[in-house]
Amino acid sequence: MDPLLAVAIAALVAFFGGSLPFALWTLRLVGTRDVRTVGDGNPGAMNALRTGGVGVGVAVLLLDVTKGVLPIVLARDVLGVEGAGLALVAALPVAGAAFSPFLGFKGGKALASLLGTWIGLTLWTIPLVALTTIVVATLLIEPDGWAVAVALAAMLVGVLLWVPGGWPVLTLLLQAAVVLWKHRAQLAETPRRRRRKPQAA
Repeated sequence: MDPLLAVAIAALVAFFGGSLPFALWTLRLVGTRDVRTVGDGNPGAMNALRTGGVGVGVAVLLLDVTKGVLPIVLARDVLGVEGAGLALVAALPVAGAAFSPFLGFKGGKALASLLGTWIGLTLWTIPLVALTTIVVATLLIEPDGWAVAVALAAMLVGVLLWVPGGWPVLTLLLQAAVVLWKHRAQLAETPRRRRRKPQAA
């Protein structure tokens, strides 16, 4: 197959696959209210959990991660896309999740899709860095957007240390631009130490 055609096919699958609003559709299927009316209005796994319970939340999380993994598998292992083409393809599930045409080019924070792309690219190396850092940072820093920024910085260090080639850095920078834009309101606040909630007597 022509390399440009392969990139074009993979890019379309990546963007439109990433744009599938599984949180919204899953909650409609189980007959609960619109996920966008809960919490921060984000159509993602956390609000799906709040609305539909643990089972629904986990199902949505797995679906959102999968829509990051599968385009990488298609592009790299089936169509033979590599280098800058693969960097573009890996960025597009994140862009699709954040700016879904199914939601009027609005969408979620795209974190699960970002995690899925790095599972596809490196298995557990970079996802482990991301998960460890964001858990620790979330416990220490608020608002959450700053914890996300810290995790992205840690991922960049991990990519520079353990993932060869220049294109993985390009992938992460493209993804980070989308994710940080989605968190721009929180990033406009000054980061501060997270306060512990007082325990009930």
